[in-house]
Amino acid sequence: MKRNSVKLTTAQFAKLHNVNKRTLHYYDSIGLFSPYLKGDNNYRYYDLSQSIDFEYILMLKELNMSIDEITNYIKNPSPEKFLNIANKKEIEIDETIKKLKHIKKVIQTKKNQIELCKTVDESKIEIIECPEEKLLFLHYDFSDDDLSNAFSYMKDTWSIDQIRMGVGGMISVEKIMKNDFSKYDGIYTLASNNTHKQNIIYKPKGKYLCCYHKGNWDTLPNAYQKIISYAKDKHLQLTGYAYEIGLNEFVITHEDNYITKIMIRIEN
Repeated sequence: MKRNSVKLTTAQFAKLHNVNKRTLHYYDSIGLFSPYLKGDNNYRYYDLSQSIDFEYILMLKELNMSIDEITNYIKNPSPEKFLNIANKKEIEIDETIKKLKHIKKVIQTKKNQIELCKTVDESKIEIIECPEEKLLFLHYDFSDDDLSNAFSYMKDTWSIDQIRMGVGGMISVEKIMKNDFSKYDGIYTLASNNTHKQNIIYKPKGKYLCCYHKGNWDTLPNAYQKIISYAKDKHLQLTGYAYEIGLNEFVITHEDNYITKIMIRIEN
């Protein structure tokens, strides 16, 4: 059967596949993918039937295979080589999907926090019901003013992905009642589902006093005084720890606009 041929110039073939002409010239020079024929004027002409093969090359490139790896396979293809590549890339794709899902979760969390910051009322203290939460916990008292040391400490123990979920501080109710904020009890982050059991604590379920404070770190004791006064007026017993978490550090230009969420469990 006679083969129907549709000749395309380099520019036409490049446009068809959304690549630069220089890419086609480079692939031809290294023997990875060459035009169907070259005219007497040295013009390159590609055949439309080459499009499928070229898209497979682009697919392998999108799978982070090097040009050398792709060239080696294209020059010496075999079912075994393809199956080996396919199995390896399936594993890498699954890992990428897993990572992207985590990034999406982080972005959604941050987006929800920023939306919340638009509506918070600093003067309001409310009682909310909270489920039990699994947290990663590290002892750290913040006595060192250099926060880069805190980050190094977290990075050595937790993953970067875990840190990106947000890191908060914990301080005991006993210290709060003494107005002692010189040393915190530790730092925490919400544990992901695949977290190892090391350094795990559980934030108890129950009723919590919740408030939001706008201002820098040094003004946080003012928020705690409001919480203590509220608890006394309502005859509520504060217990356990205060859980602090910053909500908008990524979107502000001055620390006076920093919003901290504070939660403390209560007993009637």
